[in-house]
Amino acid sequence: MRLQTTPTPAPRSASPIRQHSRAGKTAMVACVIALALTGCGPSHDQFIHFLRSRENVVSSGDYRVAPPDAITVHAPVAPEIDGRTYQVRPDGKVALRLLGEVQVAGLTTQEVADKMTKLLARYYIDPEVVVDVGRYRSKFYYIFGEVGVPGAKPYTGRDTLLKALADARPNVFAWRSRIRITRPNADEAERATIIVDLDQMLRTGETNQDVLLQEGDIIEVPPTPLAWVGHQVRAVMYPISPVLNAYNTPADFMDSTDEYEGNDDHYDRD
Repeated sequence: MRLQTTPTPAPRSASPIRQHSRAGKTAMVACVIALALTGCGPSHDQFIHFLRSRENVVSSGDYRVAPPDAITVHAPVAPEIDGRTYQVRPDGKVALRLLGEVQVAGLTTQEVADKMTKLLARYYIDPEVVVDVGRYRSKFYYIFGEVGVPGAKPYTGRDTLLKALADARPNVFAWRSRIRITRPNADEAERATIIVDLDQMLRTGETNQDVLLQEGDIIEVPPTPLAWVGHQVRAVMYPISPVLNAYNTPADFMDSTDEYEGNDDHYDRD
């Protein structure tokens, strides 16, 4: 008696289209990670160029007042203005009792104090005036990316990168070893960009990369390569998310209705 055997079919391989799609996705992810990991931190010369591209203001005495900043005046001999805070008007002036309108825009706080000292000398002997900035509202730096509090931040002349990041609070998706600082300038030769490793500063305590910010600086906190891929997938899925929600909502409603009716039947039997 002869037995007929049916040949076992060879396992089918994935279709060329599916293989190509899978390979393409893998290549895209690998390319993103490779591009992100290429390059190294800024050299010492790059840091020196960045820090010396323009001398920075490091004390409130050199801060130049502009609208709508507010200044606080300390003049013990002149109770009319002592301890009072004045907002700089759009015309660059502040209105003071006894002294009238005083032009302050464009002056440093020390220059404003000297100007008020001369004006007070008409009424008081050897007056002393100290002026500081009560509210910084005219100059900003900017921080974007994977942070909890992005946007424009008041520039005080003493803002450092570490303080800016502490205030902005990088989130779990932040690539903290690749913080980018860009210093814009109308002159292309004066523009500069560096990449700072925040993790290294936190790990070693070395703050040589904790640069002093300047007005208009732009800080970018990028996502990690994996987070970047996740953002791209979410962006692709965003247009069809409302459709999926619209499809799932009736089904969820029916499930909840069936459960409710089942409970009613149970109560009726009781």
